[in-house]
Amino acid sequence: MGKGSSYVSRTPGADGRIAWSDEENSVWRTLIERQLDAIKGKACDEYLTGLAQLDLPRERIPQLGEVSEKLRAATGWSLKAVPALISFDAFFEALSNRQFPVATFIRRREELDYLQEPDIFHEIFGHCPLLTNPAFAHFTHTYGRLGYAASKEERVFLARLYWMTVEFGLLNTPKGLRIYGGGILSSPGETEYAINSPLPERKPFDAVDVMRTPYRIDIMQPIYFVIDEIADLYAIAEMDLMDLVHQAQALGLHPPKFDTEDKRAS
Repeated sequence: MGKGSSYVSRTPGADGRIAWSDEENSVWRTLIERQLDAIKGKACDEYLTGLAQLDLPRERIPQLGEVSEKLRAATGWSLKAVPALISFDAFFEALSNRQFPVATFIRRREELDYLQEPDIFHEIFGHCPLLTNPAFAHFTHTYGRLGYAASKEERVFLARLYWMTVEFGLLNTPKGLRIYGGGILSSPGETEYAINSPLPERKPFDAVDVMRTPYRIDIMQPIYFVIDEIADLYAIAEMDLMDLVHQAQALGLHPPKFDTEDKRAS
């Protein structure tokens, strides 16, 4: 969801399958093997349970139908092939229909460590394992329904809620801090940074506080919000989130904890 992308999504054939090249499959293999090592002792148990349930191939990019079949059995979700960049309307509509949008391209080898737009590795490896979890799936569905009905101004505040949970959320556990946000779980650098760096602030989750917190998409996050268990996401989804959006709008944004010269801030 942006102004432009240098990537072009692959179009599935009549059978719904994509003929990925050897190089694209090789990039997937590099990414998944590296990230499986990076998340050891850092990913939350619910994510690891979902990852085992999906049983993603290591040697090739999975077909969307393969992943959808397992998601449907778990929570009724499926994947939807989309272009590299889609509108907010299309994004929210897909989530409201329990369809997780997946751009059908994979990053180039020279961009293994960071990619501004989400590719198929980010979406499938980062997010899909937790879509097998009922609380996470309910939160994402509710978010989609609310976002689809929201105004442009309200969506800006809802976007911060998604960013600080689904993308960059952390979890308190008896074993210590763990990751559930897909933006972290698909990035080796941020996986290490989010758990072990002394630099970022880690704050207890408060929905209004979250919606008032600016972020940038192209830096390590200066602030993470922490929930106590994945089940908290179900409770958050049951709040009057649009009322909380309006509270956040009335209070205004917190001062950003980053350089505001870059336009890729929200």
